[in-house]
Amino acid sequence: MTIARAWLGTPYHDQASLKGVGCDCLGLARGVWREVVGPEPFPIPPYSRDWGETGPREVLAEGARAMMIEVPPADAPPGALVLFRMDSRAIAKHVGILTGPDRFLHAYERLGVIEELLTPSWARKITFAFLFPSH
Repeated sequence: MTIARAWLGTPYHDQASLKGVGCDCLGLARGVWREVVGPEPFPIPPYSRDWGETGPREVLAEGARAMMIEVPPADAPPGALVLFRMDSRAIAKHVGILTGPDRFLHAYERLGVIEELLTPSWARKITFAFLFPSH
């Protein structure tokens, strides 16, 4: 959690991943990956900010599944990466990192990287959970 919390206060910047300079939710996860695991295994292609995006594939989950250890969301421990489905008809497009049983860290437009309560509303949106691999 110390590594992830070091990103607190980083301003929001779409598709960026620089601690203290700017990141979005995926950029936060990418930055934590670099600090915990090492270099990113592949470049991230440009992506839309649309939380309502629909489609036949869970692109974000598929990418995480290729590099991380998937666990049931109900069993995700602190430190797990969680993916949120912000609209019930959409694919999962928001990323956070659990920091406790009832808290998580994420990058939010206009607020930057924040830690907040995992309220029932947020918890219901968790669709996938992954553990960072050991290095």
